[in-house]
Amino acid sequence: MSTESLFTPFKYKNLELKNRIVMAPMTRAQSDNGVPTQQIADYYARRAAAEVGLILSEGTVINRPASKNMQNIPDFYGTEALNGWKNVIDAVHHNGGKMGPQIWHVGDTRSSADYPTVEMEKASTMTLEDIQDTIAQFAASAKSAKDLGFDVLEIHGAHGYLIDQFFWEGTNTRTDEYGGKTIKERSRFAVDVVKAIRAAVGEDFTIIIRLSQWKQQDYSVKLAHTPEEMKEWLLPLKDAGVDIFHCSQRRFWEPEFEGSDLNFAGWAKKITGQPTITVGSVGLEGDFMAAFGGQGTEKADLTELTKRLERGDFDLVAVGRALLQDPEWAKKVKEQNTEALLDFSAESLGVLY
Repeated sequence: MSTESLFTPFKYKNLELKNRIVMAPMTRAQSDNGVPTQQIADYYARRAAAEVGLILSEGTVINRPASKNMQNIPDFYGTEALNGWKNVIDAVHHNGGKMGPQIWHVGDTRSSADYPTVEMEKASTMTLEDIQDTIAQFAASAKSAKDLGFDVLEIHGAHGYLIDQFFWEGTNTRTDEYGGKTIKERSRFAVDVVKAIRAAVGEDFTIIIRLSQWKQQDYSVKLAHTPEEMKEWLLPLKDAGVDIFHCSQRRFWEPEFEGSDLNFAGWAKKITGQPTITVGSVGLEGDFMAAFGGQGTEKADLTELTKRLERGDFDLVAVGRALLQDPEWAKKVKEQNTEALLDFSAESLGVLY
């Protein structure tokens, strides 16, 4: 099995990567009161030193009430938190890596009964004033990312969080300009967020958006049931300023629509013509949901992944749990030392190293 295709350079606009491997964003909730610590910086810098081409941070939240649902999720606003993130990006750059923050608002997803104490923000009930300030705060965090020296940024528009709650008819029951019966109509909020971010960071700074069909509220959901519906969803986002689509699915090898073996990232690239990132159980046999039940999973070979990359289905490959378990994962793959790759243990979900 050759993995050479994973280690070819990638260039798009201002973003130049030494290879195609991306560290997927994974919530750690270990930033004290929202401020990234030196341990966080070391955690990312360790992966940067071991051949990861691009690191996407854990979700970092904007300056809105209830933008996070756990106290130690990191903020991406305020002097103290931004100074912490400056330390992170400097450490990553020192080790030869590239990195972008994932900018996030959790919406109506309460993870515990006692935090936060303010009411969660819902796509269906936010006022227009709430919406406009939320858009402005996404743009403010994006500008901070560029000002701090990050190489790229990602908007979290997936997994049933706020932006995704606007996309989904199950959570967006609005009757104004931010609602609607079609996915194109319900994409208005995301489109406005992207436009505001693009205005804040300029034309040359690369914007990624992470999207998913499935929701944490319902794993069987599809926003786009056909390629035509996917066009209605993705093309307005492209026109608004999205450069790269990060297409989250639970298992990257599963086809998105009948009649083709293209996965989500493959269809997104075909439809938009933009670069895409695939993700979903890369390098592992089982999908990530089992980990939350305490189950590990065995490592898997990369033959199917590299086949799809080589035929041009997608441009970049996001690796989650495998890199969480083993900071040296990308380096071992590059050196063809696949025998040394580790199986995934669910215990690594709670450890920062």
